[in-house]
Amino acid sequence: MDLQLFALNGRGMTEENRMGIRIKDRTSAGRDLAQLLLKYRKRHGVRVLGVPRGGVPVAAEIARVLHAPLDVLVVRKLGAPQFEELAIGAIASGGVRVLNEDVIAALGVSDTTIERLSAREETELERRMKAYRADRPWPDLEGQYVVLVDDGSATGAMMDAAVSALRKQGAVAIAVAVPVASFESLTHLRREVDEVVCLATPSPFGAVAAWYESFPHISDREVRTLLGARWAEQDPTAGMLPQLRTHAANQE
Repeated sequence: MDLQLFALNGRGMTEENRMGIRIKDRTSAGRDLAQLLLKYRKRHGVRVLGVPRGGVPVAAEIARVLHAPLDVLVVRKLGAPQFEELAIGAIASGGVRVLNEDVIAALGVSDTTIERLSAREETELERRMKAYRADRPWPDLEGQYVVLVDDGSATGAMMDAAVSALRKQGAVAIAVAVPVASFESLTHLRREVDEVVCLATPSPFGAVAAWYESFPHISDREVRTLLGARWAEQDPTAGMLPQLRTHAANQE
């Protein structure tokens, strides 16, 4: 089946957008999404940020097609007790935390539990930032147009946290690019960012993985490899950076 492309940027959604379309894999999804973002190709001040781990292969393809810098924005979901796949909120780099108050109230999650989950995920967030970027300086996002990429969005909680982090760091405009998302998630995101591009919004939605033909686990090593390759293209003298190679060797 040929993948139909949809740009959801304020012009409304059609019944076609709610079709269930299976996507080949993350790499092909990135190439298809890039076709919806060609107006940013080679434009100064555009930066592509992938949400690890699964969003990075998608983002790498978008960055390659757009000839834009690639980086990562680490976001960690706060999973509900006994229902880890259900997000009660999320945290992102920069000390940002977004909570889904409706879900928290429905499940009766206590403040103590929220703080415990936040502390645990903050530790993992910091580990991942170090593992992926080592000592590479964080890019200055002030005045930048950021294309924020993930491999799917079911509830929008993680994207909310990521968008808050980018606003806090001075991004002048934000476009969200996701291969597949729930209709509810995209409806919400359209109110929070400047543009949303998406390939499919199937309903009922279920899990992100259900809409891919191939949805393998992405390792930290693969994230580092994708970042290192793009960074080497941007600066051939830097390669993967000595400190990143050293850190990678110590982590494997």
